Amino acid sequence: MMEETVLVTGGSGFVASHVISQLLASDAVVHTTVRSVKNRAKVQPLIDLQVRYPNRLKLFEADLLKSDSFDAAMTGCSVVYHVASPFKLPEKIKNGQTEMVDPALNGTRNVLGSINKIQSVKRLVMTSTIGAIFGDYIDVRSMRNNTVAEEYFNTSSNVHNNPYHYSKVVAEKEAWKINREQNRWSMVTINPGMIFGPSITPASESGSLFLLDEMFKGHFFYGMPDLSLACVDVREVAAAHIRAARTPQAHGRYILSEDHTRTFVEIASYARKLHPRPYLLPAWQIPNLVVRAIGPLFGLSQQYLTNHLGIRFKLDNKRSQSELGIVYRPFAQTIADQYGSWTQQRQAKAV
Repeated sequence: MMEETVLVTGGSGFVASHVISQLLASDAVVHTTVRSVKNRAKVQPLIDLQVRYPNRLKLFEADLLKSDSFDAAMTGCSVVYHVASPFKLPEKIKNGQTEMVDPALNGTRNVLGSINKIQSVKRLVMTSTIGAIFGDYIDVRSMRNNTVAEEYFNTSSNVHNNPYHYSKVVAEKEAWKINREQNRWSMVTINPGMIFGPSITPASESGSLFLLDEMFKGHFFYGMPDLSLACVDVREVAAAHIRAARTPQAHGRYILSEDHTRTFVEIASYARKLHPRPYLLPAWQIPNLVVRAIGPLFGLSQQYLTNHLGIRFKLDNKRSQSELGIVYRPFAQTIADQYGSWTQQRQAKAV
C-alpha cells in the first residue's frame, strides 16, 4: 500500500475529508478535488492535512458539471473514491433538479467518463445512500421482514418528492450501467444512513451536520415529531470506503448503518448529557395530531407525514461487518465526539 495513489472527489466534504485522513494515515498518496482552491474556509482543513502529511496530498480543482474536469486529478490513480455529491435536508432544497439531480447524475457521468479514459484506475468506490434503497419510510414495509437490504432500489422518490434520494438513485443506477459496459475497472457502492460524528471540515454543508447544529443550538427545544433515523458514524463510513477498495472480494452495495433506527428524541437524549443547557434540547415527542396540524407550516405535507411518522425499521448491515470488517462504535461516543468537535469549532470562530 506504500505506493498506492488514489483520488477522492469532493475533498472538502464531511465524509470525503475523513476518507482522506484515514488514507493518509495508512500511507497512501491522495489526490483530491475541490471546486476552488481559493475558498479558504473549505480547503483549510485539507491544507492542514498537507502540513501533517508532507508531499502526500495534492489538491486539484474540478467541477462536477464539466466533462474532462477530473482527468488531471485522476491521472496515475489506481482507485477512485467518488464521494462528491450535494446533500441537503428536504426543507433546504428549492430546486431539486438543479441543486440535487444535475450535480449527482452529471457528476457521476463525468467522473466515470474520466475513469474510462484513465487506464491506471482499477476500482471505483462510490458513495451512495440508503435513500437509494428506499424513499419514504413506508416503503420498507413492503420489504422482506420489514428490513432494509441491499437488493432493493428506491422506486418512490422523484425530483419533487425526496429529491436528494432521487438524485442518488439515478446517479447510482447510471454508475452501475456504465460499469457493466466495460471490464477493466470494478465498482462498489457504500450506502450509509444518516451520518454523524466529528467534523474535520467546519464549512461543510452536509445535511447531517446541519441537523445536529440546529439541535445543539436549541432550535428544537419544544420537542420533536415521532420521526426516526438510521444512524452511522462518519469514521465507519470512511473505513468502509477504504476497505471496499482494498478487499478484492468486495462487491455490490454495502449498507453502513446501525441495524435499527433511532428517534430524534432518543438522539437528543445523548446530547442532553453533554450540553451545558440541556433544557434547550428536545426531551419530549410532539403528539402526531399536533404534528399533522402544524406540519404544513414547515413544508411537511400530510402524505409525507403518513409515510414517515411513527415508522420504525431494521437494516441488514451484516455484509459491512463480515466482508469489510466494520465494527460499529457505541452511538453515545458518536454524539459525544460530534458535540466535542462542534464546540471546538464554535470556540475557534469566536476567537
